[in-house]
Amino acid sequence: MSVEKRVLLAMCGLITVNQLGFGAVIPVLPLYAQSFGVPASAIGMAVAIYGLARFFVAVPSGQLSDWLGRRPTLAIGGIISSAGSFWCAAASEYPEFIVARFVSGFGAGIILTTGQVVLADISTPERRGRIIAIYQGCFLFAVGIGPLPGGLLATHYGLAAPFQAYGAASLVAMVVAWFAVTETKGLGAAHGKGDRISFIRQIGMLMRQVGFVLVSIISLVNAISRTGGLFVIVPVIASARMGLSVAQIGIGMAAGSIFGLLAAYPTGVLVDRFGRKTVIVPATLISGASMLLFMAAPNYYWFIFACVVWGIAASVGGTAPAAYAADSAPPGMNAAAMSTFRMVGDIGYVVGPIALGLIVDAQGAETALVVTAALSVGIGMVFLKFAPESYSGSARR
Repeated sequence: MSVEKRVLLAMCGLITVNQLGFGAVIPVLPLYAQSFGVPASAIGMAVAIYGLARFFVAVPSGQLSDWLGRRPTLAIGGIISSAGSFWCAAASEYPEFIVARFVSGFGAGIILTTGQVVLADISTPERRGRIIAIYQGCFLFAVGIGPLPGGLLATHYGLAAPFQAYGAASLVAMVVAWFAVTETKGLGAAHGKGDRISFIRQIGMLMRQVGFVLVSIISLVNAISRTGGLFVIVPVIASARMGLSVAQIGIGMAAGSIFGLLAAYPTGVLVDRFGRKTVIVPATLISGASMLLFMAAPNYYWFIFACVVWGIAASVGGTAPAAYAADSAPPGMNAAAMSTFRMVGDIGYVVGPIALGLIVDAQGAETALVVTAALSVGIGMVFLKFAPESYSGSARR
């Protein structure tokens, strides 16, 4: 088996285990935070603080992966994530829980950022879309399925159990990173003149590329749509307007995850064959359209359809932009490119739930979804006009 395939297989195993743990806490997080007796506004902090930690650690993760190597950095992320998750389960006061969530997000950020650096290391432009698509498919599937075991654990063993499961999953991810992931620093395109340029200067060079800046903003808008639109607003509308139960909402979102998984590899083929921009623009526009579908859905069947459209768009929107960002990295600058790309996207994890929540309070859930859709459509059109194609694709040769 080639190094590329061996590393990809190990990384898929690592991210699947880790994100199953992450998904397990999604359905219980609001209830667990509420159990500390805090108001609803404080519950949102439990979501935002996790994203804030990921934002702060993104660029340092890239630096660490250049200094220590990818494999040790992944293992360190697993240890920190595990410690934070077990701490969440043991927290006795809400401020302690928030600190523990920050620690957990810090470790998760290291894993997610370094994982994308590894993918950039092992991939060539001709196969990058397919490699990232396989990894992305495992990621989306694990996050989508995770709430099922998480809900069962919480039902039978209490609200702290999913956090304990996340801690155990992160420990398994650490073991996989240390024993199964081959070190990729210096492989092929990962090595070059960037090794002799300071990390800050590398980021400065990347931020002067119009395409890289715009694709990073697309990642940010996608994160706002997911964390603010899908996780916060859509359940409110589905419950209030259609009278859907939590179980029905969960089934719809799981259906979206399954179709996203099915779309992952074909997306990678399209990205490699026709180019990144050709796929990024329609995926971003469809993502915006899915928010309008949620707003207009008159019944449960339309809600399921909106979930499927969203799941496919999210799968495409995770693969193509990451491939574009990796294409933008000069030799030796994979860590700088992917950590910066990740950092900008993680801003949406913090801003999305808070900003859209404020819009819901001021103007209603429908207005918030329209704003979310407008952001996606707007950045999609800007990318269409101003971003150059980063890889022409085999179909254009």
